[in-house]
Amino acid sequence: MALVTMKSLLDQAKNENRGVGAFSVGNMEMVKGALQAAEELNTPIILQIAEVRLKHSPLAMMGPMMVQAAKEAKVDVAVHLDHGLTMEVVEQALELGFTSVMFDSSTYPFEENMMRTKQVVQAAKQYGATVEAELGLVGGSEDGSCDHGIRCTNPEDAMVFCQQTGIDALAVAIGNAHGNYPVAPTLAFDVLEEIQQKTNVPLVLHGGSGITDADFRKAISLGIVKVNIATASFNKLTQRAEEYLKSDGAHNYFALNEAMVLGTYENVKHHIEVFNCKKPLEELA
Repeated sequence: MALVTMKSLLDQAKNENRGVGAFSVGNMEMVKGALQAAEELNTPIILQIAEVRLKHSPLAMMGPMMVQAAKEAKVDVAVHLDHGLTMEVVEQALELGFTSVMFDSSTYPFEENMMRTKQVVQAAKQYGATVEAELGLVGGSEDGSCDHGIRCTNPEDAMVFCQQTGIDALAVAIGNAHGNYPVAPTLAFDVLEEIQQKTNVPLVLHGGSGITDADFRKAISLGIVKVNIATASFNKLTQRAEEYLKSDGAHNYFALNEAMVLGTYENVKHHIEVFNCKKPLEELA
């Protein structure tokens, strides 16, 4: 199909009452596995990478691969910079052809968050790219290096923020957190429902790995359109790689490559089926 803007995917999903999976990738195998699942299920997805991952997966290498893979995919794919921390990286992603960017200013005071977000909106407009922002504090961090705590998004603030910044998508904090949950979190669905009523942009759920399938479905019914999945894919890839390396016989890179692709494919496929909201939950293995 094509490389498309994230906004087009979110608008389509919102109209169809389903969620779009935004799957973090860190190498070629993850890109291949994610697209294999998306193409098999004939469902558009978002490929994304967070700035904190760039020390292991440099943007100059990952970016062109992600963009080209999206262009050659059999389904529509958006390519997104997740949790951008510097304008330099945001601008680099836009130059590389990313169709969506997020500059995470959620740890700054409200007014400063708005000011920084407006700058990103202006920069992205020159490329026709989508902009996501975050309000409130989602727990943990993409790489587990820090945790600013959890602060639920204020619905009134969300309304003002969306109106003033002109963003295309808003990541909300409703008790969710990045990384591995010790136990499934208790999400504040009442807060989510109020945010949906007061805003007119697609809402985003970060920290999706570890949230129950039933809670995903409920969140989507209350306005969540984009769901970020990172840790679960990295974990499943590692599991399949470990299983292969512990198996009997000689090992080689090519079979290891296939194991990593398989792990990513399995995780992405499961989450797409959940987010599409078509199969009954009891049918999802």
